[in-house]
Amino acid sequence: MSETPSLTIAELAARSGVATTALRFYESQGLLTAARTGGNQRRYPRSALRRVAVIRAARAMGVPLADVATALAALPSGRTPTAADWARMSRRWRKTLDTRIAVLTQLRDDLDGCIGCGCLSLQRCRLFNPDDRAADLGDGPRYLLPDGEQPPNR
Repeated sequence: MSETPSLTIAELAARSGVATTALRFYESQGLLTAARTGGNQRRYPRSALRRVAVIRAARAMGVPLADVATALAALPSGRTPTAADWARMSRRWRKTLDTRIAVLTQLRDDLDGCIGCGCLSLQRCRLFNPDDRAADLGDGPRYLLPDGEQPPNR
């Protein structure tokens, strides 16, 4: 019976576009597994390429590694993710991603107004200082000054 060809960490890094340090980290987090040679060198199954692709796609969407690890750990016998597995994973993450997109869109829209006003006192800032709550703390850029510190005299 012939063995399935395996990949060294350098080969996996070159084929996947992921640094060897990241691959070692993924392994330490249980996202990847490698066999060891007699000389204690890592040997990854070729299926590790697909696992790394899933990890990269999930990370590009902003999915935390802990969530990726949970999803990969749920696969039977730690097998290689299939297209159907990816569809299930991405459906699970969709609500979180939609929420994140909504928050980032609101942040972007609020920052446009904040940058445009040029306000250093943050008096009109809906993002960091709604209803000018910072005015109760004193003069100047209250959120930029340490507690109790007064702004320099003009």
